Amino acid sequence: MVLRAPGLSAAEGAGLPVAALTAYKCLVDTAGLKLDGSGEKKNVLITAASGGVGHYAVQIAKLANTHVTATCGSRNLDLVRSLGADEILDYKTPEGAMLKSSSGKKYDVVLNCTSGIPWSTFEGNLSKNGLVIDISPGPSTMLRYAWKTATFSRKKLLPLILSPTKELMESVMELVAAGKVKTLIDSRHPLGRAEDAWAKSLGGHVTGKVIVEFEP
Repeated sequence: MVLRAPGLSAAEGAGLPVAALTAYKCLVDTAGLKLDGSGEKKNVLITAASGGVGHYAVQIAKLANTHVTATCGSRNLDLVRSLGADEILDYKTPEGAMLKSSSGKKYDVVLNCTSGIPWSTFEGNLSKNGLVIDISPGPSTMLRYAWKTATFSRKKLLPLILSPTKELMESVMELVAAGKVKTLIDSRHPLGRAEDAWAKSLGGHVTGKVIVEFEP
């Protein structure tokens, strides 16, 4: 637990764990992005970029020396662009479904915040040492990870299981306090209607975070 940054509302703060921590862990600790803008420029793809983890990931990735391509639905194209994405793909178009960058760029890092995308779709879009980080790995991801590891493949698939720490939360809160990362709130629900929040979350197409609040 950490203190909330000044000016950060309780609802905005509630949205940070675990989503913002996941984005930070993947991009900084795992992919090695340097948020001071130093380091070699990397092409980054973030899927489901308007969702809970995705909207934080776009903001964090753009603090580094990156070109960010993001996928989302057509209604959120302008929103994701406002978060800093350099290219936006509508996932319902043929190009978006195939994750093809309009600039022809190959991805050095992919943060996969959705499900149902086969490895073959990622593989053809990766640079020679490209890395895919899957935040909700299923059995097929774990098997693919084991195979890639055993065969010393240069293109890697890495499942991420987050273990939150105070240090990780402090790093994220520093970005929030500096105005570099913000929480997008999709909707707020009183605790007595928590089932509505749950249904909203399970229904997909959430923009940012769904918040449950205690009634006064």
